[in-house]
Amino acid sequence: MPERLQKITIVDEEHHLPYSKGLMAVSIMATGLPPGQAYSIASLIQEELRDEGVPMVTMEYVRCTAERILEREVGARYVDIYRKWQAIGNLRKPIIILMGGATGVGKSTVATMLGARLGVTRQVSTDVIREVLRSSFAPDLIPVLYNSSFSAFEALGSMPLPETTDKVILGFLEQAAMVWVGIRALIDRAIVERTNFIVEGAHVVPGIVDPQYFKDAFVVQMVLAVDDEQQHRSHFEIREVETEGARPFRKYLDNFANIRKIQDYVLGLAAEQKVPVFPCYSMDATVSAVLDFVINQVFVEYTEGKVADSDIARTIEACTHYDVKAGAAAGPQSKEEGLN
Repeated sequence: MPERLQKITIVDEEHHLPYSKGLMAVSIMATGLPPGQAYSIASLIQEELRDEGVPMVTMEYVRCTAERILEREVGARYVDIYRKWQAIGNLRKPIIILMGGATGVGKSTVATMLGARLGVTRQVSTDVIREVLRSSFAPDLIPVLYNSSFSAFEALGSMPLPETTDKVILGFLEQAAMVWVGIRALIDRAIVERTNFIVEGAHVVPGIVDPQYFKDAFVVQMVLAVDDEQQHRSHFEIREVETEGARPFRKYLDNFANIRKIQDYVLGLAAEQKVPVFPCYSMDATVSAVLDFVINQVFVEYTEGKVADSDIARTIEACTHYDVKAGAAAGPQSKEEGLN
């Protein structure tokens, strides 16, 4: 039996780096597994590498080991997602995730969990963008910015409008159009810096962005929704507790009819624009579904549907025909050997 090692070094073209359970756990979380389970699997990978007694291994070997343990512990579905995420790990264009939905459906929470699993460190709420815009314009100049999205119609005042006009929706769209100027500027910056970015908020309205404008990025758009009114209300109660009263439940309850009206309108736009809608009842289930969608959409666009010519095809081929025992016994002993 090979001697059990305490340290495993991963070799690539430039560096010798020690195996990191933390970094491996982050890559595994992209499959949708929660942090604790991902870290547990990363530990199993480390233990297996140590037991094999090979001090230096390639990243490809580590990924094949990860796939084998993922399939054993959680199933083939997670292996498929892991392969796809690894295949698109060196994108030349950033991933821009646009997450819309009415107030209180859980966008911020899902976006935060999604960012942690995908390793996306840049995230912004459109409410923050609105606050920045407020500091640049006086209330009497652009009053619609000084209300919440569901009460922006109050800034319309006595403006004469056709009788068929829904002021709640009109005010919401006016505010969204203004906030979109700031959203676009941040996305432009992310594209220049090639930085993955998540934008979430009520102002991310289906159809407000022309995908052709962002041809230098992988743009993934979605909407979150809560169909059940009682559950939607409960989100505001939880929010009041979590913010220690800074976002009072009563404010949202008094405007709940308008919030639901905006949700119905946004869902209608999503249907017209063919933007997917994810129900937000269980956070873990929602995050898992959103992860699947993001990775699959980027993967399809990245490979242009030609999976046989993509990196993932080579990964599958390598791991499928990898002799685990031979690899453990005759794994790379030096940088040069590991790369040949």
